Amino acid sequence: MPYRMAGVDVHKKMLAVVIADVAVEGEYQFVRRRVGTSPSELRGLAEWFVAQEVDDVVMESTAQYWRPVWETLERSWQPSRPASGRLHLAQAQSNQGARGRKRDFPDAERLVKRLVAHELTLSCVPDAEPRLWRTVMRRKQQLTSNRVQLQNRLESLLEEAHLKLSSFVSDLLGASARRILQAVADGDTSPERLAALASQRLRAPPEQLRDALGACTTLHPVYRRLLALTLEELRVLEDHLDQLDQELANLLRAHQAGVQRLAEVPGLGVDSAQQIIADVGATAATFPSGKHLASWVGACPGDEERAGVNYSHRSPKGNRQMRRLLNQAAHAAVKTKGSIFEVVYRRLVPRLGHAQAIGAVAHRLCRLIWKILHQGVSYEERGPAVTTQRAQRRAAKMIRELRGLGYRVELVPAPSGSPA
Repeated sequence: MPYRMAGVDVHKKMLAVVIADVAVEGEYQFVRRRVGTSPSELRGLAEWFVAQEVDDVVMESTAQYWRPVWETLERSWQPSRPASGRLHLAQAQSNQGARGRKRDFPDAERLVKRLVAHELTLSCVPDAEPRLWRTVMRRKQQLTSNRVQLQNRLESLLEEAHLKLSSFVSDLLGASARRILQAVADGDTSPERLAALASQRLRAPPEQLRDALGACTTLHPVYRRLLALTLEELRVLEDHLDQLDQELANLLRAHQAGVQRLAEVPGLGVDSAQQIIADVGATAATFPSGKHLASWVGACPGDEERAGVNYSHRSPKGNRQMRRLLNQAAHAAVKTKGSIFEVVYRRLVPRLGHAQAIGAVAHRLCRLIWKILHQGVSYEERGPAVTTQRAQRRAAKMIRELRGLGYRVELVPAPSGSPA
């Protein structure tokens, strides 16, 4: 029985498409076609696949150009055979040819041959709704990175203007620093008035603040205008971040219970719980076990075996966003006094060192995340010194964050089910 497979070499303005019957023995006989990437041409490609009775399609993950092809085929391509109709996304590096042998149609044919031989590294592509969650979350991460860059540029501008405010204020974008910087941008030239705008909780003495702001008496107007532009850009960034927070909260409103259960884990919070669900799904159904999730994230030991000897246990690359999040969560979890993660870290760090101990904690967090999402259980702290007061403070903070995002939180007694 014929089994037809299509390979698509993706470019910005064109697609090199080949189709072959992979159930035959010997050399494959490929049918070639060059297709454009406009919406009408992509719909025509889906109709051609139906007419050719294509069972599987494999394409290359070229930048962002594969996305419209994937989404059009996902909507419009409906194979006649019930068990077929699978889309595969291959990482471009696994389809590289010999140097100097790069051509479009041979690349598409190589995709088909290597998929049949199980030589391609395939990417995990979630459904349409989780992809939308990811898009919002990635945009939020980009804006957060832009905010950090803006803070660095602001500090560079203040140093050039001889305003040493960052030497005495720990957070240059905090409330006290903003009041002072806004007054400087508005034209205030009195170090005394500027120092008086600082909060009483600021550790820097008033005389040191006055000395640090002494250059504002002779500050060039260009620096004031540049400072005003920077503060305005900061306000726009933070306004966009607030809007994205609300957008993501609305998208994940149906999965509030999962967000709340994840946020209870030491090292995680409401924001990180939303990021995790956006990346792995509401129930992590793609991954059969916690080990599979840890392998996909790259939070597990790797294997590099030659001649029966394992030369390296370095972790695989995995998903960059999830690795970054788990690394940050592990650093926060081991600092939670009395938590089980602090106990594990203190037990491992003398033997493994800080970096590997944090990696081991991140691995445990990853498997715990899968268990919470996949099995719907709640986290219960089993550390030796967790006080009721500390747990109440953490719960109150989490409830404030959830209500700030528009979630409805009702306080009910904890169920007596098995803990995570």
